[in-house]
Amino acid sequence: MEEYDKLAVLKALSNETRLNILCWLREPEKQFNPSPSDVQQAFPGGICVGSIQEKAGLTQSVISSYLASMQKAGLLESRRYGQWTYYRRNEKAIERFLTGLTADVQPKAEI
Repeated sequence: MEEYDKLAVLKALSNETRLNILCWLREPEKQFNPSPSDVQQAFPGGICVGSIQEKAGLTQSVISSYLASMQKAGLLESRRYGQWTYYRRNEKAIERFLTGLTADVQPKAEI
């Protein structure tokens, strides 16, 4: 991840609700009702915006803007099925971010 990407991720995660969404999507089967079987097969872990909005207790427009900023930062992937949009975590990007952040903030090993 480039420096600006790290900052975008940190900014996205600086909001409690956005951080909660990322945590909820880590185990969607425990946090949300199951998605339709065709969505589960084609987009495993995908959760409808309406389900996320209901759990967060905020308006759909606020949740949509939160999800868009998280997707722009690379934390989420989305896919549209009919009139519904589903989101899931982008595990590869999250791992790259965590690896890069760890490398940036850990003290250098002394020789």
